[in-house]
Amino acid sequence: MTKSAKPTLLSGGNPQIAKGYGDAPVQAWIAAAPGWKSGVGRRIDAIVERTVPGVRKAVKWNSPLYGAEDHVWFLSLHCFNTYVKVAFFRGAALEPVPPVGSTQKDVRYFHIHEDDAFDEARFADWVRQASALPGERM
Repeated sequence: MTKSAKPTLLSGGNPQIAKGYGDAPVQAWIAAAPGWKSGVGRRIDAIVERTVPGVRKAVKWNSPLYGAEDHVWFLSLHCFNTYVKVAFFRGAALEPVPPVGSTQKDVRYFHIHEDDAFDEARFADWVRQASALPGERM
């Protein structure tokens, strides 16, 4: 994407980013996230990198994924019109359990709205716990 090209936003406001592995596609997604959501992406990315040395990264299905080993993921991000959804693939095993349930028994979500207070210490603890659990192979 050139600097002058605007990213394509999918229905709901999530950036359309080509599938790729490593930091570069994740940084492209973060840069393309609209408005305040880009800042949330940067904060989350920095927390994950500090908390999980050597974290693996990818973008699949237009969402950044983070894992403790290749092709096995513990967390993903997705933009919606009014919030950023953080998915913990084994979130039901976290303490405390992230607040938003899922139709999948192990998955829990954490939604971040524009004006929400964001407890970085709590989030980093969830990331630490999640990275130590078996991930989701995708």
